[in-house]
Amino acid sequence: MFEGLIIDGRIKNIASGFRAVSVYVDATSAGEGRFDPRLLAEACDCVLADGPTWAEAHLASWSDAYVVFGAKPNRTPCSAQALRKRVLTDGTLSTINPIVDLYNAISLKYAVPVGGENFDAYVGRPHLTIADGSETFDTMMNGEAVNDPPLPGEVIWRDDIGVTCRRWNWRQGTRTRLKTLTGRMWFVLEALETMPDDALAEATDAMVGGLNALMPGCKIASQEIAIAG
Repeated sequence: MFEGLIIDGRIKNIASGFRAVSVYVDATSAGEGRFDPRLLAEACDCVLADGPTWAEAHLASWSDAYVVFGAKPNRTPCSAQALRKRVLTDGTLSTINPIVDLYNAISLKYAVPVGGENFDAYVGRPHLTIADGSETFDTMMNGEAVNDPPLPGEVIWRDDIGVTCRRWNWRQGTRTRLKTLTGRMWFVLEALETMPDDALAEATDAMVGGLNALMPGCKIASQEIAIAG
């Protein structure tokens, strides 16, 4: 059972128009489907054609939010901006695995940060909050597992053990990374006020449709959540 994510009210001081769509998936009894590689190719083509129309404004809003909490978006951009830059530079995006390719395609086509996590590796509920600097963050550096804790004041996603994604949606940790198409998974689409509501809804529908095609018979629950207060 998925209890839902928690958004710290202090996030409003950084990005008052923030809202997220949480997509929980139970693929424990799902069948084996497939990812259509055309989805990723079409998403890259959309970026190369300067789409979508709200991309520039939305990604600029994310850069502004990063500056507010002390990050440098030119060096550590939001995930959607990083993907977009790679496509604009290389003309395409390399495949990783079907589930990551799916949410990367959604992120590119809709210029929206999308994260995917192995929910079976989570302890407690996903929590978007502000770091105090004491949290742990499991990652890899030079081929070795290390702890790279967030800076005080940094926006992070975390669970009861530690950070699962640093600098809001910049870098995912290793502990909850998705590797298979089995078990329970959690995805989050993150939007600011410059992304149209209907575009966020369309992105969510595309994500759910892709998940159903990839894991037929999986159970999916989605919910849009805004900052309280």
